[in-house]
Amino acid sequence: MDRLEAMSLFVAAAEAGSLSAAARRFRIPLATVSRKVSDLERHLKTRLLNRSTRRLTLTDAGQAYLAACRRILGEVGEAERMAAGEYSAPTGELAITAPVVFGRLHVLPVVTGFLAAYPDVDIRLTLADRITQLVEDHFDLAIRIGRLPDSSFVAMRIGMIRHVVCASPGYLAERGTPTTLADLEAHSCITFEGPGALSTWSFTAGKTEMPVRIRSRLQVNTAEAAIDAALAGVGLTRVLSYQIDAAVRSGALRVLLREFEPEPWPVSLVHAGHGLLPVKLRAFLDFAAPRLKERLARLM
Repeated sequence: MDRLEAMSLFVAAAEAGSLSAAARRFRIPLATVSRKVSDLERHLKTRLLNRSTRRLTLTDAGQAYLAACRRILGEVGEAERMAAGEYSAPTGELAITAPVVFGRLHVLPVVTGFLAAYPDVDIRLTLADRITQLVEDHFDLAIRIGRLPDSSFVAMRIGMIRHVVCASPGYLAERGTPTTLADLEAHSCITFEGPGALSTWSFTAGKTEMPVRIRSRLQVNTAEAAIDAALAGVGLTRVLSYQIDAAVRSGALRVLLREFEPEPWPVSLVHAGHGLLPVKLRAFLDFAAPRLKERLARLM
């Protein structure tokens, strides 16, 4: 039995919750995955997974063994990368994920600069608004916006993002500029799909959260559509500050009610590395962090 292979299959199955997902990830037959995990259990003389028709769950022994497998496989990977020279010079592929709009506007320019500075490193940049999994989806680094759950990952905060109300100067000239939360009742708003999102916006006064009723004249499902509608003078909308940075700087949109904005959201660089990092990742962190911090500081 190839124990490292069996451990890798076990980790993949445990993290994905199914043997079939592990089979798809490694591109091998489901029967092969099932047999190798069973062989591993026989070798250990204990059950690692509780199997059902719906989902796999870990036994107590499986939970402890999963943590050990992750550590062992990580150390083996580091040893292989060191032997291949990955720790002596920035080389190889770096896989990064980021939210769609933030990635396009702010991460991509940093990535292109990094590629010019490090010709031996290739980057796979995946832009997605869903929360991608670092280990399961094979990413070296993720850019996250918002509060981070407790985890074993390493996070570096690089700035903050505001949740802002904005409108075009033309709309404000016609309908007036709101200066208090009560003024919102008289305005048309552009909202997003979601429970409660069409009828109220939440603000803060000090540490008190204040829901305010609004009139949704247009409902959309993307920030880009909301911003375009605001630029066209349909009404007020609420988006993240980085999404309208260019429009605000050009004067096409104005930010309103800043004193009532909720607490800003943190932006973090997140990776799974502990101890010695591959030089390609260390080089990107050193290159990207100050540049992204500078960009985010401008948005505050």
